[in-house]
Amino acid sequence: MDYLPLFFKLEGQPVLLVGGGSVALRKATLLTRAGAKVSVVSHEICPELDALLAQHQGEAIIGEYHSALLDGKGLVIAATDDNELNSRVHFDATERSLPVNVVDSPDLCTFIFPAIVDRSPIVVAISSGGKAPVLARLLRAKLETWIPSSYSHLSSLVGRFRHAVKARFSTTNQRRIFWEEVLQGQIAEKVFAGRHDEAEQMLQAKLDDNTERHTGEVYLVGAGPGDPELLTFKALRLMQQADIVLYDALVSPKVIDLCRRDADMVFVGKKRDNHAVPQEGINELLVKHALEGKRVLRLKGGDPFIFGRGGEELQKLKEHNIPFQVVPGITAASACSTYAGIPLTHRNYAQSVRFVTGQLKNRTSDLNFDELVHPNQTIVFYMGLHSLPHLSSELIRHGKSADTPAAIVSRGTRPEQKVLVGTLADIAEKQAQAQLEAPALIIVGEVVELHDDLAWFGEEVLQEHQADLLPRG
Repeated sequence: MDYLPLFFKLEGQPVLLVGGGSVALRKATLLTRAGAKVSVVSHEICPELDALLAQHQGEAIIGEYHSALLDGKGLVIAATDDNELNSRVHFDATERSLPVNVVDSPDLCTFIFPAIVDRSPIVVAISSGGKAPVLARLLRAKLETWIPSSYSHLSSLVGRFRHAVKARFSTTNQRRIFWEEVLQGQIAEKVFAGRHDEAEQMLQAKLDDNTERHTGEVYLVGAGPGDPELLTFKALRLMQQADIVLYDALVSPKVIDLCRRDADMVFVGKKRDNHAVPQEGINELLVKHALEGKRVLRLKGGDPFIFGRGGEELQKLKEHNIPFQVVPGITAASACSTYAGIPLTHRNYAQSVRFVTGQLKNRTSDLNFDELVHPNQTIVFYMGLHSLPHLSSELIRHGKSADTPAAIVSRGTRPEQKVLVGTLADIAEKQAQAQLEAPALIIVGEVVELHDDLAWFGEEVLQEHQADLLPRG
């Protein structure tokens, strides 16, 4: 290692900062957050830095730097654009064995400022040893998305109970198991939801309870339409901590790959006329595994509450008093239309949108077509490929113009996405020739006309002579 990672305790400690510009302001902000007593010396001090010093009882010294300013200091930072001055600060500090940092000059540093993810009291520091600071900042940005801000509250809660847990459990292994259950279970989720009092009460109850845990928890998570980058932060976190995963056919392999590696994976997908596990069986599996004390992830394509039968599954869990939480996903209508360059609403074309299932119980369709044919309205049909001829003809029969633009988006947001564009009069015939695969959405409305201009996912330029079947991947 070029540098040994250390954390300085600076609360109440005097620090000298040489320089008064924007770079010095950034360093002073970090130092004051750590509780340091900052003295700044410079011929000019920017107003923001001056205000920061006043707010935190710091000291502003207008004038020349001289080595006597190092007396009594525990840390030194030079943040000027004067190379000669920076070198002098480095020399004076090292002569006194004081830690010194010269901004953007690794050779003059005995310590460096890492990129920081602050979830105090949890703090993560990333450093490239001064060789690639931009890369360190990019890594910090990734960690910012992976570590919820509520980890700050969670770590504080753990800190308050640390001594009580140590007194309750005599061995390190017992304490480890206890804390793993707390940090990966319902108590942590209460903290993440902002319900801190409930979390503290549950933690105290768990500490007082001598019985073993019997009931797990179910996470009903929307996996979105396929692109793993469309997952929410919360979805990814729960996917990483589940003991068993029940996943649908609509969940893309790339999303499944993000689940915890050692979790048991159970396919419960349903396709037309081919149900790996019937819905009633899925409900029973959720109950069974949760009652065994497992953390069960029910991973559904799209959003679990939009044609996902998530409500039915939760009703069954409620009957057995099994705790659960629901994480919304980006529903296919929103994501696939966006990736196809088709806005669902547009003030010149449509002021409302309808989400409709094209497949109802017992293969019947009792849709209210009189409502669907209202003008200035976009219609999105889920699961409608096999009933497309019926849907098209009924819309026309109830007054929708046969020239109304229509599109099919197959495997939307994925590299193999395809878009088929036509009208109500010919979209079924075009699909019969093209045979686009499910999962697919049907979009009906004037907004489909915007596809050619706004399509962005995949090929950058769409030629006029291309067929109506447009690959997007």
